[in-house]
Amino acid sequence: MGGVYWEHFPHQADMGVRGVGPTLAAAFEQAALAMTAVVTDPASVAPVMAVGVDCEAPDDELLLVDWLNALILEMAARHMLFSRFEASLHGHRLHATAWGEAVDVEKHQPAVEIKGATYTELKVEKDETGRWLAQCVVDV
Repeated sequence: MGGVYWEHFPHQADMGVRGVGPTLAAAFEQAALAMTAVVTDPASVAPVMAVGVDCEAPDDELLLVDWLNALILEMAARHMLFSRFEASLHGHRLHATAWGEAVDVEKHQPAVEIKGATYTELKVEKDETGRWLAQCVVDV
């Protein structure tokens, strides 16, 4: 299966999020979308407000955790959910914009609150077909 996608994988009481794409940035964007999908259907979240996110880490794996945790922080601080992400990577620095809207309990029916991205099952790698995979477990 080609292209860009996200998926969940079960991990005890928590949830694994995985993003796949042709570039590292695309895989990071899909991992963020997978994280939104743990909470609600991303299609129900209107991308009406833009929020900038910047992270830096010593390697790609730590950068993924920092990126997801930065989004979790923004979600909590702004009471928002995000459904669209545009990330660019320069070495181990990430600059991104996340679009979303304020949480509406009626509309979004949030299933859980994500407490944080963890180092469990943390993996960022290029597979034999040249696609990037970015995954970790989020604490719910």
